[in-house]
Amino acid sequence: MSDIPATALLEIHTSALAGMGSVPKHFARWVALAADEDYPDADLSEELFHSRLVDGDEALTALWSRHLTAWDFAEEPRWAIDIPARTDERRVAVYDRLRFGSDLRKALDDAVPVAKIPGPTVITRQFTPWYTPERAAARSFYWTSYEQKLRAKDWSDAAIASLDEASRAVVERLTDPEQPAARQAKGLVVGYVQSGKTANFTGVAAKAIDAGYRLVIVLGGTLNLLRRQTQRRLDMELIGQENILRGADVSDLDSLVGVDYIGDDEDWPEFVRHGGRPSALGAFDIERLTTRDNDYKSLAQGIRALEFEKREPTRPLHDPANLHHAAARILVVKKNKSVLTKLVKDLKQIQGLLGELPALIIDDESDQASVNTLDPKKWEQGSTERTAINGLLSQLLKLLPRAQYVGYTATPFANVFIDPGDDEDIFPSDFLISLPRPAGYMGAQDFHDLDSDVPQEERTYATSQEKAHIRGIYESTDDRLQEAMDAFVLSGALKLYRADHGVPDGPFRHHTMLAHQSVRKDDHADLALRINSMWHQAGYSSSAGHERLAALWTSDFAPVSEARASDLPAPATYEELRPYVSAARQRIGSGGQPVIVVNGDSDRYFDQLDLDFEGTSNVWKILVGGTKLSRGFTVEGLTVTYYRRTTQQADTLMQMGRWFGFRPGYRDLVRLYIGREEPFGRDKYADLYEAYEAICRDEETFREQLAQYAAVVDGQPQITPMQVPPLVAQHLPWIRPSARNKMFNAELVEVRSPGRPIEPASYPVNNAALKRNTDRWRPLLDSFRPGPVSFSNPPDNSSSLTRTFEALTGTVSHSDLVGVLSQLEWERPGHFAPHLTYLSQLDGTLAKVDDWLLISPRLAASTRIDASILGSLPLSLVRRSRQTGKTSFGRIASVEHRTAAQRLIDEASSTHVTRPSSSARVSPTTGVVLLYPVVEGDSHSDVHAVVRNGTADPAKIVMAFTLIPPASAVSGDRRLVRFRAKNSRYADEATVPAATA
Repeated sequence: MSDIPATALLEIHTSALAGMGSVPKHFARWVALAADEDYPDADLSEELFHSRLVDGDEALTALWSRHLTAWDFAEEPRWAIDIPARTDERRVAVYDRLRFGSDLRKALDDAVPVAKIPGPTVITRQFTPWYTPERAAARSFYWTSYEQKLRAKDWSDAAIASLDEASRAVVERLTDPEQPAARQAKGLVVGYVQSGKTANFTGVAAKAIDAGYRLVIVLGGTLNLLRRQTQRRLDMELIGQENILRGADVSDLDSLVGVDYIGDDEDWPEFVRHGGRPSALGAFDIERLTTRDNDYKSLAQGIRALEFEKREPTRPLHDPANLHHAAARILVVKKNKSVLTKLVKDLKQIQGLLGELPALIIDDESDQASVNTLDPKKWEQGSTERTAINGLLSQLLKLLPRAQYVGYTATPFANVFIDPGDDEDIFPSDFLISLPRPAGYMGAQDFHDLDSDVPQEERTYATSQEKAHIRGIYESTDDRLQEAMDAFVLSGALKLYRADHGVPDGPFRHHTMLAHQSVRKDDHADLALRINSMWHQAGYSSSAGHERLAALWTSDFAPVSEARASDLPAPATYEELRPYVSAARQRIGSGGQPVIVVNGDSDRYFDQLDLDFEGTSNVWKILVGGTKLSRGFTVEGLTVTYYRRTTQQADTLMQMGRWFGFRPGYRDLVRLYIGREEPFGRDKYADLYEAYEAICRDEETFREQLAQYAAVVDGQPQITPMQVPPLVAQHLPWIRPSARNKMFNAELVEVRSPGRPIEPASYPVNNAALKRNTDRWRPLLDSFRPGPVSFSNPPDNSSSLTRTFEALTGTVSHSDLVGVLSQLEWERPGHFAPHLTYLSQLDGTLAKVDDWLLISPRLAASTRIDASILGSLPLSLVRRSRQTGKTSFGRIASVEHRTAAQRLIDEASSTHVTRPSSSARVSPTTGVVLLYPVVEGDSHSDVHAVVRNGTADPAKIVMAFTLIPPASAVSGDRRLVRFRAKNSRYADEATVPAATA
């Protein structure tokens, strides 16, 4: 047996893995078969394979990374039934199938770790499977091409596998394009703000076209700028050079008349190349009915543009004999009333053919008029435009009986789940897919300490997102605008330094700051003038300016980067950075104007603005404005955001997340300067950072709910898209749907939470109601024992220390607790009812809970205010505030207390308890209640004000709680949620006339 060159071993392994297809098989047999002809004496031992991996053979590692990742991600494959994807157990199953030894397994695990990332959450009604792995593999020309393009863009194997999985989840729920009977499927894909939705729908389009969809209509934004961006992206990554050129000779200028990109787009060489016209390679061509510069005006060549040549003229177009030889057509159109009206008018002239044409409508702006306001009046005002656009979409769907509709949105609180008046023709009745948070994305978790149990005073740049990235603006700090501008210059200089020291500079092409402190255009002009004046007076080339920057570098950027980006090159001193400060200043001030006002929302405005992130080499500017920008407009290179509200408005918080996105190579440099004491209402102040955190928390909680309820029970979905609206309504109580004559049909009846926290937040505002609730809790307070009990949480990822706290404890029977809960009043009637329905059945009807451990945490001595409540033992009062613009509180239980309570429940249900969390223990049939006497207020003095002579005013106390039922408190079928139809005659309808219920 002879040693073998690396290239030959790679060739043999490539052939062996290709021979296996999508199923891991006995590798020794397949590798022997692959080597038999050309390398009969090759060393095919595991030892050689192992040594090549350990020695860092990049090509061999890349090959195995692709295949192992594909097997890790495979959904419910026959060879690994009931073994979850993306787990160590799945990887072991793969190795077992390959029959690898332990040493080789370890080397592969080191080289290609399992990507333990979440998959998409799929809420679906039952569908007929048709898009099998075999069918997908048999026709994959455009998907394979797109996948190769993503690899060329340095996408990881895990990121590509994740996109493959998520896009397949969409396509398999569309109707089989070959199916004789016409059927429309409608769905919604929920991503994150500026998180790469375009990549997902490009993947969906590629797979759908491969499968047989022959007309794709992409609704690409409300501005020409956004439509052009989408067209260019699809042209570059999916359609490709050969389909754009359509046989034109690149060297013959006359033949290039009317062809876009040639000569005026420096990225033309990066556009996908298929190696020839796809139709000459055994596939089919894609014809563009819109181009980069031309939105839909009319069907080019009239009706002939949608004429499809049939190989079998007597059979319909959707027959496989015709379908897979016909060219596909793609239109990228603006989501605009006049454009869609023209398209509908032209399609009406074609008629007959449309009934045979499998079509896909991708709505990239389905959230264009979604909940971006906390003001019900503004919500209703937006319904007119939604109604006009949705009416045209309905007409499109009627003209194309084989059309599938897929909407894309950045928020799970999409308008289609909120307003039954939004035309039900686009209600996602077939599926809702919530995409996982992509790797490398900076979102809510990167700007807020959402679940940190590190005490506030112990948080550092390394352990706190807020300390690292947030710079609060208070009355005591002045407006910090000069500091924000200095941070912009300094972060730009650090980007240039990094690029000069080996960090890829692609992500540093654009460097921007966004400043917003008013919705009024006049204020934008004033702010721009002020920033412009400050820029010219900042002295960035003077010793005073450098002293200011050096101080900011020393106090802020140097320690944050050391804590968060120690692997990136960093200057040892400010003097080493100083030359790059000069270069950054020159880039930002180029053209004599460092500031661009961006506050329009029309095509004419953006054409004049000349703000083109794709066509301009470097945009290094401060942008003033913000909320008027259309959704979908991405501020590239955004590093510093300055966000305030000097007007008394807090109704467009959803628009604030422009600072979310991908920040490769400069995450540690991102800063958000945000108002923490902004005027709001009469004599009130709003903390914009906390207000936005509350919305983010609502969204994340809702996504977690969807993930819980997505699990199939007895072969049936627990929840279908039709039943999502009442779940959304629980999170958005302030929105009043504009339709008075329609309502959603689904009603939430029960929410079951075995082993999971229940934390209601909509407590009464009225003092009399608060007192009545306090009176109802009073009998249970006698169960508290006088001596406090110590609870502890061991070291974890958030802290290397053991954290302890004390609490009063007591035990109450299940019937006594439910008796109190069933009498409580809520600000929103019915708010707690689905939870109470569940808890009431834990008397043995659904499951058996014997009793509950009450825990009343005591605060640290330095901040504790104890008071008796209606004659009870003294309890620690806690301060909480209601969310801005809402009647509900934010989080009630502290993370530390909730963690300890959860550990009690988890330990009770586990057979392997190694270290009790406290001297308190609970049985498997005992639940836990964290009980807090809450005082609503903004300061410590508000708590003092409700106490007199050691007794708290019961009308000023909110008896707030978090419940965690035992893990055993669930029925045998493990169902977690129940709904009913308000009108059972229309059980399959999302909306019903209000009068019918």
